[in-house]
Amino acid sequence: MDILPILATLKRHKTASGLIVLQIALTCAIVCNALFLILQRIEKINEPSGLADQEIIALNLGGIGPIENPHALTHSDLQVLRALPQVKEASFLNQFPFSDHMTMSGMRTQEKEDSESVVASTYLASEGWLKTTGLRLIAGRDFEADEYQNQNDFETAQTPVVPAIILNREMAQKMFPKGDALGNVVYGFGDKPVRVIGILETLASSQPGGKDESLRYNMVLPIRASFRNGYYLLRTDPAKRDEVSKAAAAALSKNGPNRIVVENRLMSDMRDRYYRQDRSMIHLLAGVCLALLVVTAFGIVGLASFWVQQRTRMIGTRRALGATRGQILRYFQTENFILSTVGIVLGMGAAYGISVALMKQYAMPPLPLAFLPLGALILWGLGQLAVLAPARRAAALPPVAALRGA
Repeated sequence: MDILPILATLKRHKTASGLIVLQIALTCAIVCNALFLILQRIEKINEPSGLADQEIIALNLGGIGPIENPHALTHSDLQVLRALPQVKEASFLNQFPFSDHMTMSGMRTQEKEDSESVVASTYLASEGWLKTTGLRLIAGRDFEADEYQNQNDFETAQTPVVPAIILNREMAQKMFPKGDALGNVVYGFGDKPVRVIGILETLASSQPGGKDESLRYNMVLPIRASFRNGYYLLRTDPAKRDEVSKAAAAALSKNGPNRIVVENRLMSDMRDRYYRQDRSMIHLLAGVCLALLVVTAFGIVGLASFWVQQRTRMIGTRRALGATRGQILRYFQTENFILSTVGIVLGMGAAYGISVALMKQYAMPPLPLAFLPLGALILWGLGQLAVLAPARRAAALPPVAALRGA
């Protein structure tokens, strides 16, 4: 189709054409960045913790008054929990993903204290932690019985010693880029080296998804915290979680004096709560995108309908000269395609500008170039669908009726 007549017609309607081009450009710029932000949030929400989220119950106890031996009572609690029906395993950790506790420590590969260190989230775990959490070792082994020690003994020792440590894969790669973490030693707890005996495939920090790089690095130590400083974790069948949760809370309340169950939650619920704001942001951005696309579509429909009314004589003349319905239809579709293309080109530039501003103000990653053609395809498709009804009405006008209505 010859586009010169189309361009000449658009030139005579500069204001209307310019407004619809600006509307498409604005929509393109915002939709491209909004889609990128939505995808980022979805990836964040779906990022694996490494734990069997759907099978874990977390309980936190508070103590009232002095407890003579909290470690002995914690050990007794775990025996009671493991004896409950439907409990596959139970353990005690100072923190876990989506919890409120966080312990950080600096680890280094050199003995000198002033050497470069890697700050990492520090998990203190009791026996049975690997089976309870469902974490998977990709190299090495679990802690052995004689490697565990109570937190009080470790903290009061004149020369504290940690015999072994397990790192998550990202921390192992950070500290040992050559891939020789397993069997090597790290420093950070006293003057003694700590041998790396295992590497976990995935282990998130207690507050995953943050921008701080240190939140990607996590390690597990064979140190038993007491019930005052962490969570009892139970692994059970997902269908039995509510039943086991109530039974566990009752059993712990009876097992020791002067204690109350502060928290008794499913890990999946804690995950949902943790990402609640991210899901709200996804819904908000999706609503903004939908509203912009609807407004743009109505703008295209309104402009096309107005032009059909204004060009009734032209349509009738072309039909009288032999133009087919298909040619009239393609005329309006081509006209819309030209306007959409100009708007999309301007919108791509604006989208990049918005991305640069977000990078500077909020330290966000740059907009991937793949989102620009994606936004273009959405708007091209939207434009063609929006103009279709007015174009079909124009193509359906009989030559005689069109000339009479001119």
